Amino acid sequence: MRYSEDHKARTRQRIINEAAERFRRDGVDATGLQTLMKALGLTHGGFYAHFKSKDELVEIALQEAAGQLGEVSERLFASDDPLDAFIDNYLSADHRAGPGRGCPLPTISAELGARGHASPTTDAVVRERLEMIEKNLPAEHAREQGVALLASLVGALVLSRSVADEELSDRILGDARAYLKRQVKEGSPA
Repeated sequence: MRYSEDHKARTRQRIINEAAERFRRDGVDATGLQTLMKALGLTHGGFYAHFKSKDELVEIALQEAAGQLGEVSERLFASDDPLDAFIDNYLSADHRAGPGRGCPLPTISAELGARGHASPTTDAVVRERLEMIEKNLPAEHAREQGVALLASLVGALVLSRSVADEELSDRILGDARAYLKRQVKEGSPA
């Protein structure tokens, strides 16, 4: 039985969406192709009708996740107080609890960096976030403050996800959020 091109495109997009969520939630190495395909009711062998390799899927899924992040970031940066909105959203309990729907940087960048497998899409995500942040900082030190702010956000989120004590996790998010917002107001993030 032959499937239409539309069916193949829809199936490919389902794989990408599922991979984008699982890679952010579980990590790339922990997401096996067989498990991924089975979750979608597809066969492991069918994967290769859509992608050449897992590495190709990683890059495409990361692009999908970046697109989703871009939509959220654009909305936040259109608010009256964009950096406060971005910090509040990034260091929220919802973002901590939902890595599969959140920013790919905390999960994927650490894993890809440790494997020595940097990604051009990660570069693009970092550059886009830095550009959005830097536009909202005083020009004099925006470049270094933007990097410090983004690194602090990612680090605080990773740390909050890594502790078992929920009270400590909440403290990490809350204290980092308050500190970074205060630093932004004073003109010297992180």
